[in-house]
Amino acid sequence: MDFKDEIKLFGDKVEKLKNQIQTEEATKNAFIMPFIKVLGYDVFDPFEVMPEFIADIGIKKGEKVDYAILKEGKPSILIECKHWGESLDPHNSQLFRYFHTTTAKFGLLSNGIIYRFYTDLAEQNKMDEKPFFEFNVTDIKDNQIEELKKFHKSYFNIESIQTTASDLKYMNELKTLINVEFQNPSEGLIKLFSKQIYRGMLTSKIVEQFGALIKKSIQQYINDLITERLKSALKKENDTEQSDPEKELVATNTEEKGSVIETTEEEKEGYMIVKTILRQKIKPARIVYRDAQSYFAILLDDNNRKTICRLYFNGSRKYIGTFDEQKKETRTEILTIDDIFRFAEILHKTVDWYDSEKVQAKIQDSSLS
Repeated sequence: MDFKDEIKLFGDKVEKLKNQIQTEEATKNAFIMPFIKVLGYDVFDPFEVMPEFIADIGIKKGEKVDYAILKEGKPSILIECKHWGESLDPHNSQLFRYFHTTTAKFGLLSNGIIYRFYTDLAEQNKMDEKPFFEFNVTDIKDNQIEELKKFHKSYFNIESIQTTASDLKYMNELKTLINVEFQNPSEGLIKLFSKQIYRGMLTSKIVEQFGALIKKSIQQYINDLITERLKSALKKENDTEQSDPEKELVATNTEEKGSVIETTEEEKEGYMIVKTILRQKIKPARIVYRDAQSYFAILLDDNNRKTICRLYFNGSRKYIGTFDEQKKETRTEILTIDDIFRFAEILHKTVDWYDSEKVQAKIQDSSLS
């Protein structure tokens, strides 16, 4: 299992367990220590991971950091932990006090769900007030996994991380600023755009008018961009589908049965969206469909006992049927076909359950033989 799979599985585990974790100590044992282990460190080796690391602060002796990851006997990463339900903002100063008293170049503040990495970009040996890297492990993005991988024991290099830390910090701040501007354009942004297309005087009324127009334009531009990318992805899938022998076999079987069922373009598009969602996890050829009079079924491995989802597009309203671990179906109304993308997580989990069953069956067969 590669690092990406490990961190994804860890994130799923955190999501499932968090409501059972009642204390800070339990958070350390259930979340923080397994996270350190995923990074390749032996949490039971005090020469690699030192719990309750002593960091004396001036005349105050015996001050302790929750964990220190050591390199050549010296701390390289200090870790301060909080209960998963706590906000991390009030605790920055605590890690800040520890940082300058050790040789560590990185500080990690975490509640087991949110992870914030700090260093000393602004002033040497003084921890920055803002993290240069932050992520939610239950919703971690692929690009964040690549950055986190740099902290893995096998790849850890202080100089390499510090080289990219500055870019990461400013990119995060820029993304936050862009998000704020896109949601509620500031007067500065409104005037910047307005001056380029409006030749008259920018009165307060004109600024207000353009503020609403700019906000709508930004939202429409983003929607158009997403739509174009989806169309491009679906076109590629469609080109592949034309030479997909498994789909041709399904179509042939339907025709041979003399069914009057007609597979609509909407159902085909829904099928393509599901394949697009799942192709990052499994081979697209494993995903096939069987059309029926009352629903359109999308299956794993052409097995009707492994239904990934069902699409109900024949009525005046559209529904998607998803399945839990007990194979119980839940129908949810969707307004547009693109709403299928909102069910990506449950579709991934459904495929994981089926593949897990397959692995268990093989283990049982091998034990019997």
